[in-house]
Amino acid sequence: MGLDYYDILKVGKNATDEDLKKAYRKLAMKWHPDKNPTNKKEAEAKFKQISEAYEVLSDPQKRELYDQYGEEGLKGIPPPGSSGGGANGSGDFFNPRNAEDIFAEFFGSSPFEFSSMNRAKSTRFHSDGAGGFFGGFGGPENVFRSYSDGVGTRGGGQSKKAPAIESKLPCSLEELYTGSTRKMKISRNVIKANGQEVPESEILTINVKPGWKKGTKITFPEKGNEAANQIAADLVFIIDEKPHEVYKRDGNDLVVHQRVSLAESLTGTTLKLNSLDGRDLTIPINDIISPGFELVIAKEGMPIAKEPGKKGNLRIKFEVKFPSRLTPEQQSALKRILGG
Repeated sequence: MGLDYYDILKVGKNATDEDLKKAYRKLAMKWHPDKNPTNKKEAEAKFKQISEAYEVLSDPQKRELYDQYGEEGLKGIPPPGSSGGGANGSGDFFNPRNAEDIFAEFFGSSPFEFSSMNRAKSTRFHSDGAGGFFGGFGGPENVFRSYSDGVGTRGGGQSKKAPAIESKLPCSLEELYTGSTRKMKISRNVIKANGQEVPESEILTINVKPGWKKGTKITFPEKGNEAANQIAADLVFIIDEKPHEVYKRDGNDLVVHQRVSLAESLTGTTLKLNSLDGRDLTIPINDIISPGFELVIAKEGMPIAKEPGKKGNLRIKFEVKFPSRLTPEQQSALKRILGG
């Protein structure tokens, strides 16, 4: 049975960000190991669970994944009945950040007296966002925007982490349908062993997975500029979706708006569409099309990223184009045909 992060933080399934922060502050202060010298092992275990629960539930993408697959989905263990290496089939593993790092982000520095042994144990972990679940960074034009101001501990000392840097990664609907590999060249300053600051270039590879949605983040930890006494910033790419001439995305569905004449709406027609992966779709319409009529074609929508092999629907919404005028002969013919 996996951990119940909501129960650990004593919050409900609909808890807001503020609820989570309030719960974390209260419980982290209560169970910090340095505040519980008589039952340190129990306190350390609870403190780590509280930190891990907050890290997952405070991140919308991790929280969505946890709600659907539980702790097993986060840690790359296939849920019962599924196949592949984890909820996303990628085999990626979720490594929670060090509990002291999260604590320091809230309180700046610990209000307790840390022992040198505790300091020596402080090790920073990063989730591997290259698989696309928990973040990303960079930008086609290498123009980045900063957000958040975290504080981390490393090697016992306390160093400020540079604000994370984010940039949009525009993708066509075709790329998000079939998946693609994008390469981004970044330039940054690094500190050599002798303390000298030198420029360095690197190629980052982003594997865009079929079905990814706008807002998906891919994180490259500490790929920003290095500086003395500062932890380099994370670089974050955020998936953006380019408009498409024919299709519009609605969750996992694709929507097409189609205009037909009044005659076609009554007598039938055939639609021809080109799918996002290049297939020719021929769709016969035999039903009478009334205004607002919608035809649903199963499994012709977007791939569902969390359920490999499954797709949403294609929804065709019809607009009937009525004639602006009819001749007396046409009116009589219609009355005769329609029995009016």
